[in-house]
Formats: sequence, C-alpha cells, structure tokens
Amino acid sequence: MGRRSQSGWERAPADHAVRASSARPATPCCARCPNAPGARGGSAVFTGIIEELGQVRERFPAGACERFVIGAMTVLSDVSLGASIAVNGACLTVIEWGPDWWAAEAVPETLRCTNLGALVVGDRVNLERPLAAAARLGGHIVLGHVDATIPLLGRRILDAMSPDTGTVELTFGLPASLAPFVVEKGSVAIDGISLTVASVGRDERGRHTFDIAVIPHTRQVTTLGVRNPGDFVNFEADYLAKVVGRLAAPYRDAFLGDGFIADSFPGDRDREGQQ
Repeated sequence: MGRRSQSGWERAPADHAVRASSARPATPCCARCPNAPGARGGSAVFTGIIEELGQVRERFPAGACERFVIGAMTVLSDVSLGASIAVNGACLTVIEWGPDWWAAEAVPETLRCTNLGALVVGDRVNLERPLAAAARLGGHIVLGHVDATIPLLGRRILDAMSPDTGTVELTFGLPASLAPFVVEKGSVAIDGISLTVASVGRDERGRHTFDIAVIPHTRQVTTLGVRNPGDFVNFEADYLAKVVGRLAAPYRDAFLGDGFIADSFPGDRDREGQQ
C-alpha cells in the first residue's frame, strides 16, 4: 500500500483494482458504519475455524468508508441485519445481503490496519461467523481485532512427494511489540485462521519471526493455499496471552530484580545460541 505497516515491515505496493458500482449507490459513512468508533458490535467471538471461502464481487466508496460485496453461501444460512462475520480475521457487520452475497463497510482505519484495503474484485477471503453459545471451541478465542499486518517471509515444502498439495512451512515476520505473545505450541490467528506456532526465532537482521506448518486440508479450504512470500496477512495474537501480559506487566521488573522469574526460558537461550 506504499507505506509502512504497523508491524514495521515495508508493505509491497498493491494494485487497487477497485470497481465502481452503478447498481449500488454510495451512501454516507456515519455512526451506523459497522466498525466505526461507537458503532454497534464488538462482542463477537470467533474460533479461527474458517467456514468457507468467499469472493469479493464488488468494492466501491461509500462516503468515507469502502463497501465490500462478498459472494458466500454457508455464512448466510442464519444471517440477519447487524450480524458479525469475520473477513480474513477482521470482524465486519452485515448491512445488506441477498441469496448468495452480503455487504459490509470498512472505515479508513480498518483499511489501513488490515489487509482488507488491498482486496480487489475476484479475491478470495476467509469467512467465519461468531461462535454460538452451545458450539465447540474448535480453534482458540479470536476476537476479530487485527493487531497488525505481517509479511510472509518464506514458504518451504515439507512434503516433497506432493509439492502442490502437501504440507508446507510458512515463516512470518513479527513486530517486537507482539513477540512476547507468540510462543512455541501457542495459538495465533493468521487471516482469521487458528494456527499453532511450530517455532519462534529471528531472521538474519535480528527481527522476530515465527513458523507454522500448514496441512493440505488447511491449504485447500483457506487463503493460505495461495499465499506467497511478500504477501501481508492479518495477525491477531492470542487474546489470553495479551491479557496475562497486561496484568503481569506492572510486576515484571520487580520479579526480575528479585530473581523471582527469569527474563527468558532456558530453551529460549539455547535457541538464540544456535542462531
């Protein structure tokens, strides 16, 4: 998008092939804009288990917002006005829908802080409805509040017999401010997908990175199947890790000074020595 992202990594220029729509007139962006400050919503909880791949059918200005029309079927089975749907991990509100499409609006801040601003007509997006009270928590708690956009740095084939459909390892860059919340075997959300961290480390420039292994099924039913190095993805750290980190922050220096806790685990020091 031609500017530095929240993560501190330079985002590659995006070709915003935005198609104007004459069939749907632009409407002023006001307090009803689904993700504007003070707007209704914000209580939805997701699991990171993608329900279907939608497709961007239209994108056009709607006042200060951008309206997206997304083709879908599964997530519309119980849709209602004001319902929440996560798009690539960003929680948006349904403002209109039809038999096989729905529409939402995103404010400039959402477009800036997520990869939704780079979407073009024809792009596939991960879709998920909020967790129902009686449903199983198949992934982990995902709020749909993107922490940063981060770059996909590397892609390594783990299954040499099936390079196009087998398991792959993806390496992502990570801003230092979010690194404390990413641990081996912990959970992260990438473009709304609940994933387990395989390993953490640093690149040759000392910047934080982490790896995930993506199985064939996940490649087939999410956008990870078409992601390539250089792409930017939406990243949300584990909410529980952030809460614990926030609660512990006032006491961390005191505990470190008293030798009550270590500033890193032995395994972390071992890994740093191997790099």
